[in-house]
Amino acid sequence: MAVPLTRAARGPSGAPRPRRTAPPWPGLALVAGGVAAAWGVHRLLPAVPLLTAAIVLGLLVAHLPRAGGFTRGRGRPGLSLAGRRFMRLGVVLLGLELSLAEVLDLGWATAAMVLGVVVATFFGTIWLGRRVGLTGDQPLLVATGYSICGASAIGAVSEVRRSDERDVAASVALVTLCGTLAIAVLPLLHQPLGLGDAEFGRWVGAGVHDVGQVVATAQTAGQEALGEAVLVKLMRVVLLAPLVAVLAAAVARRRFAAAAGPEEAGAGGAAGGGPAPRRPPLVPLFVAGFLASAALRTTGVLPEGLLEGAATLREGLLAAALFGLGSGVFLPSLARTGWRMAAVGSGSWVVIAGLSYVGVLLTA
Repeated sequence: MAVPLTRAARGPSGAPRPRRTAPPWPGLALVAGGVAAAWGVHRLLPAVPLLTAAIVLGLLVAHLPRAGGFTRGRGRPGLSLAGRRFMRLGVVLLGLELSLAEVLDLGWATAAMVLGVVVATFFGTIWLGRRVGLTGDQPLLVATGYSICGASAIGAVSEVRRSDERDVAASVALVTLCGTLAIAVLPLLHQPLGLGDAEFGRWVGAGVHDVGQVVATAQTAGQEALGEAVLVKLMRVVLLAPLVAVLAAAVARRRFAAAAGPEEAGAGGAAGGGPAPRRPPLVPLFVAGFLASAALRTTGVLPEGLLEGAATLREGLLAAALFGLGSGVFLPSLARTGWRMAAVGSGSWVVIAGLSYVGVLLTA
């Protein structure tokens, strides 16, 4: 039985009043403060990447007694807006890091190695995630983050899939944690594994998740290692666009079929003789922006000062997005699948590190 609306809930004509949407400004103000605090942590402790500090601070704020209620209530619209919109803008600017000419200079052997590592890690992680019982989009998101480019790739895929915020935040937290651990662990394996500086750089570029984490890890072996690492890493970033395009096509096809109905979808019509449902774009706008940014960078017309400013803006946008995502993680509810996430993360890390090492040796 429907509950009748009160007089206050109805307009002058008796029609229901529209629900007011909470403004995003309170949450965005908290995001701005969180990014500033993360930047301060990074300045005081340069070994802590800005993006890592941002998501950790978001997690902390979500669990403070009074702030936690704000992040789940009045501040949620702004925090969610940052997690979605700012992540898209950050992905677009990520394309400015990518010079296709430099990537092609690495040669087909390295390209084949990178593609093989990405494909094996992606499908292997999805398989493992489903085997251990991860729910929702978590297997896909973790696989994307590990195989391509960390939080940026997770954000891009989650936009296409419209993933649950908790799945996104948990996946970002896991990938960020493992990528941060790589900064400390991989340099210790440089000499024991018998890798030269260039080989170590390629191994880091093929096996570490986020661009910033790749830089922090590879620079411990010098400029040659750093250059090789960044180029190999950017080759992985190239694969973000086709992956998102394929997922977008699959999602669009499913939604179109669901809207049209099983019989009408095959005939191209809509149920009840109405107009056919509109197909969503196969390539999301922010992915097209990513490709356009990469093409623009490849032309070489952009001055270094502009590229440096864009990189700073990109870091700020991604930090804001990760703070917003981190604030949506509530650890007591996450603890139910915590061991599963840890198992998938550890397994995927071993796979990508091992395959990358073998690939580097074969292409040396």
